[in-house]
Amino acid sequence: MPEHLVRAQAETDPAHGCPPMERSPEELVRLGVIVLDKPKGPSSHQVAAWVRDIFGVDKAGHAGTLDPNVTGVLPIALQDASKALAKLKDEDKAYVGVIEFHEEVASKALEGALAAFTGEVEQLPPKRSAVKRQWRTRRVDRFDLLEFDGRRALVHVACQGGTYVRRLATDVAKHLGVRGHLAELRRTRSAHLGEDQAVTLHDVQDAWAEYQENEQDDWLRDVVKPVEAMLGPVPRIVLRDSAVDALCRGAPLGIPGVVEVDKRIERGDDVLLTSLKGEAVAFANAERAAMEMILQDTGLAATPDRVLMRPGTYPKGW
Repeated sequence: MPEHLVRAQAETDPAHGCPPMERSPEELVRLGVIVLDKPKGPSSHQVAAWVRDIFGVDKAGHAGTLDPNVTGVLPIALQDASKALAKLKDEDKAYVGVIEFHEEVASKALEGALAAFTGEVEQLPPKRSAVKRQWRTRRVDRFDLLEFDGRRALVHVACQGGTYVRRLATDVAKHLGVRGHLAELRRTRSAHLGEDQAVTLHDVQDAWAEYQENEQDDWLRDVVKPVEAMLGPVPRIVLRDSAVDALCRGAPLGIPGVVEVDKRIERGDDVLLTSLKGEAVAFANAERAAMEMILQDTGLAATPDRVLMRPGTYPKGW
């Protein structure tokens, strides 16, 4: 867990707000995230639409598109939690996949090719991609060979979000002087959310039906997680109760409203503002480094750019 610097001692009023894990089922859905194990076949957009329809909500979005034939971890956010999806877009991802070569290659040569595409790599997005087609740099942290039979290689890739793994596969084949393609692909991790946390569409449907029919929410709470669970890597600033409502209405955060600060925060960083109960209040831009917020008595600490909590959740403190 990141280390927090304590600026002041403060208590929270139990009459307002609620710890994320103690939300009612309805509030859990409104601010909920599902780590879905996407099946092969449908698009990411279609899967998110199915989840939306299961809960009968207006909105459901996904973080990091998977092609129809790709399976694995697809975070889906419901209702107000969808405001947080942009923060996961460029977070690191991990995959396992099968590269199929059109002729046999030597294992030593293959290991050398994988090493050549570890680190910073230049990629040109495919013609059918959703982004502008221009060369861009992406970071590949690991490109490991797990199994190999001369023509088919099972590989593990850990990389920056936005890396085209299919392009990596064809580039590796080209580096070896042969043709090849990515035959299978599965995402095993999106940011800190792994496939050990993933649930199926059947789990989602059955958990919601169990709650509606029998008012039992244990299964639902296994399937739908608070939006805060999706935001684990984001540096946080913890607020006094009295500062929360003004931030919900777009006001900047003054240093007197700060209780604790993630020591990693530097001026200009994207941060998450949370209540003392751990609730996500807003995303913000840090106006000062962590130590400055601790040592100074006045001035701005952060400016919100996307509010997650509804105004009125906490009483006015201003």
